[in-house]
Amino acid sequence: MTELHPRPQLSRAQFRLLDGDCGFAYDDDNVGRDDNWIHAVEPFDRTIALPFAPESAASGIGETGYHPIVWYRRELGRQDLAAGGLGLQGDRIILHFGAVDHTSDVWVDGTHVVRHVGGQTAFSIDVTHALIGDHHVIVVRAQDDPLDAILPRGKQDWHAEPHAIWYHRSTGIWRSVWLEAVVAVHVTHLAWTPDLVHAAVGLELELSARPAAGESLTIELSHEGTALSRISLDVHSDRIRLDVPIAALRNGQAIDELTWSPTHPRLIDARLSLSSGDAVNSYVGLRSVRVEAGRLLLNDRPFSLRSVLQQGYWPTSHFTAPSVDAMREEIELTKRLGFNSIRIHQKVEDPRYLYWCDRLGLTVWAEAAAAYEFSPRAIELYASEWLRIVRSQQSHPSIIVWVPFNESWGIQHVSHDPAQAAYSRSLADLTRALDPSRPVVANDGWEHTGSDLVTIHDYEGNGDVLRDRYGSAESIQALLAGIGPHGRRMVASNSVQVNPPIMLTEFGGVRYETGQAQAGGWGYSSAATADKFEQQLRAVVGAIHSSPHVVGFCYTQLTDTEQEVNGLCDANRVPKLPEETIRAIMEGAELRSPIPTSTTSTLPKLPGQKGPMS
Repeated sequence: MTELHPRPQLSRAQFRLLDGDCGFAYDDDNVGRDDNWIHAVEPFDRTIALPFAPESAASGIGETGYHPIVWYRRELGRQDLAAGGLGLQGDRIILHFGAVDHTSDVWVDGTHVVRHVGGQTAFSIDVTHALIGDHHVIVVRAQDDPLDAILPRGKQDWHAEPHAIWYHRSTGIWRSVWLEAVVAVHVTHLAWTPDLVHAAVGLELELSARPAAGESLTIELSHEGTALSRISLDVHSDRIRLDVPIAALRNGQAIDELTWSPTHPRLIDARLSLSSGDAVNSYVGLRSVRVEAGRLLLNDRPFSLRSVLQQGYWPTSHFTAPSVDAMREEIELTKRLGFNSIRIHQKVEDPRYLYWCDRLGLTVWAEAAAAYEFSPRAIELYASEWLRIVRSQQSHPSIIVWVPFNESWGIQHVSHDPAQAAYSRSLADLTRALDPSRPVVANDGWEHTGSDLVTIHDYEGNGDVLRDRYGSAESIQALLAGIGPHGRRMVASNSVQVNPPIMLTEFGGVRYETGQAQAGGWGYSSAATADKFEQQLRAVVGAIHSSPHVVGFCYTQLTDTEQEVNGLCDANRVPKLPEETIRAIMEGAELRSPIPTSTTSTLPKLPGQKGPMS
């Protein structure tokens, strides 16, 4: 089987993964630079298995204490560069890092080639100028202060041991590292934006340099071997924006044969070729997402969200999946359990994970690891990284909603601090500016400042209480206009949409342990036996299905995660009930009918509300 490229939406024929054994060293006293570890061998007296973080057992290190600075040393030979396509694919070498937490410096053959800030985003650097001779050495220094609350850390614990809802840390390299050869002028970034109304797909393209006179670009789109579009154009700039027409989309009947959805996850193959020699493969999913009349619409049809929250955490490899196969298998499991969506919580997922969501048909709510301090530096770090995340992921058809903030983390006083409210609103608006094709939830759970959907977190364990709370327009009106289930205002400002879709995006969290009880294990409610667990699931999920006003949900959670033993599956992804039982509960009575007209006038209309998103 062909190895999946670590960046499937911008891939070349040849690449060389550098995962595997690598020299490793801790630098707790911060002496590595002064002692010239860049040119030394002796400090790297341990071996780590990339791409796993040193806190994980899979790395071969498995030390979970405080180690704010780590170093890596990886040797390269002529065969590595040849495997990356040197001489055949191009004469320049690009070194790629999937993610390094949090600030990283990279040297190649003793030359400093890049500093990158941000533990959730990929980065690349042309290292051709630094390569000397036939034998090469890559050295990486990564710094990640475990006690610094301004660093976006999400679920990584700042305590020595995991507590409450936080888990062991992931320091340093935690995604794949690879290299590939390219020609001098090559594609560095691309993004697709489907436009079903105008029978086209928008393309944003960036090149490594301004091309020479006479450079041309050819774009070819096809589906299952049938050509859909082919255009060629002269290229005069290193930044290109254009619409690629797809004639078949003009036929209303053909649209249904080409659009992407969880039921029919059709992907359009794309190939882009520069006349100077660069050729990249990509793909696009043709679909639209918008909000209208109290519903989330996918391809202009109401989409009833059946989602599950997943922490993206693995017992032996922490925030890095143990393999690409494991990514695919988790998505297949999620679909078998009756879900059409997944929320990877407080984490930016691997592009290969998103590829399998695209390929297999699982929609995604995309968020990122939060900081916990509100300050100018915290804003700078998170906002800049979030915008890079949106740009890097916006071509994935599976992503249907952006979520820059969760439960007021990092904006703890957003309901009454104008500065924090402005931050939340502005980042949501910046997200829309970069990508106007998707809805944005400005602060998931409560204290909404500018969300296109109103999303609620409610861990009430009594199904009857949930049924009463969400069963009538009057009860929901009272909830949205006042204090929510967790003692937080549901709306922090008057900028929420008129008649927004109402979704319960965290609920459930029922604790049930199938093996030996874990010390300190917990859930939001508990069940002692499989029968009690099934009854509790039916009660809380059934209550939400019965509401004509809640148009989607996200159940907490897919798997047990460290001390949280409230998963539908254990930590090894084994379901706690038969798959068909969980599926029947989660699918319930499909919420396919529109919200009754009578509720439109009774749901709250706060001063200054905006009209529906278009």
